[in-house]
Amino acid sequence: MALTLTTAGESHGPALVGIVTGLPAGLVLEREAIEVDLRRRQQGYGRSPRQKIETDTIEVLAGLRHGRTLGTPLAFLVRNRDHSNWEWGMSPWPPEGEPAGKGKEPVTLPRPGHADLAGVMKYGHADVRDALERASARHTAVIVAGGAVAKALLREIGVEVMGSVLGGDLEERIDAARAERDTVGGVVEIRATGVPPGFGSYATKEERLDARLAWTLMGTQAVKGVEVGDGFALPGLRGSEAHDEILRDEGGYRRETNRAGGIEAGVSNGEEIVVRAAMKPLPTLMKPLRSADLETGEATQARVERSDVAAVEALAVVAEACVAFELAAAARDKFGGDALADFLSAWRAYLERIPWSAR
Repeated sequence: MALTLTTAGESHGPALVGIVTGLPAGLVLEREAIEVDLRRRQQGYGRSPRQKIETDTIEVLAGLRHGRTLGTPLAFLVRNRDHSNWEWGMSPWPPEGEPAGKGKEPVTLPRPGHADLAGVMKYGHADVRDALERASARHTAVIVAGGAVAKALLREIGVEVMGSVLGGDLEERIDAARAERDTVGGVVEIRATGVPPGFGSYATKEERLDARLAWTLMGTQAVKGVEVGDGFALPGLRGSEAHDEILRDEGGYRRETNRAGGIEAGVSNGEEIVVRAAMKPLPTLMKPLRSADLETGEATQARVERSDVAAVEALAVVAEACVAFELAAAARDKFGGDALADFLSAWRAYLERIPWSAR
């Protein structure tokens, strides 16, 4: 069965929901390991006050017994503690009583760079909140939880995934932007070690591992560009400079360089997987840009919502989770197995067949 993650939930709704299908039975999950990643997502320089409101924890509803997966769908949720301030404004059913708390008034001032205007036009909403709540990056909490589950499976086959922020001047840029009531973006890098050759396929575009990684990262809020390996630098090189020569020793085939980022022709080649994602500056500004009112059409300024000055460090955690989940999905495609023992047996048999040793 294919490994998939389905999510639901709004930023200020009662909770965010995730359902993972395709996990083998018998995989041990540790609550603390998942919640460590949830806390990492909430940290970072330049985050908004909401991170002080939310203390994300995971509640498992199905698919797990005594810490071991059952081979059935794993259902979990992350509650939005801030929902207590939005109970009337974000009530799933028509609210009773007098309007109270936040979200009482309709939002008609779309923000440039957000889903606001495109969302209301696409779905026929009159209130921008009907679009912005789902488009919010708050949704990435369940992505991180799903990624933590995937990392538990990857660790069983010796694969580790880690994200980081590139560039050493981030705090200076954030301080300068905060002083001017602005926002900044950045670039994150995700590296995965221990991935054997053979994840993904060149048979169809849907199976290409690089395409799958680009898809999951581009599906993350505020990401506007993705590269694998040396990506955007490769067009400026000659072919003799751009490709990784193949060497052979007692352990098997290896490379001295890794410009391809561990993927050739859509298939992992046994080297470290290296992927980068470019994040645009966040679109919610304390000094708003020009916009137009949805009700009157009059020129005005965009709505000011609570916002981070930067969330690049959080993106590194989210992108790490996205890459981990796609690699775990590729591993499930490759090795199958209803039980963890079957999955591991297929993995060991494959490593015995190919001339490669984990690096």
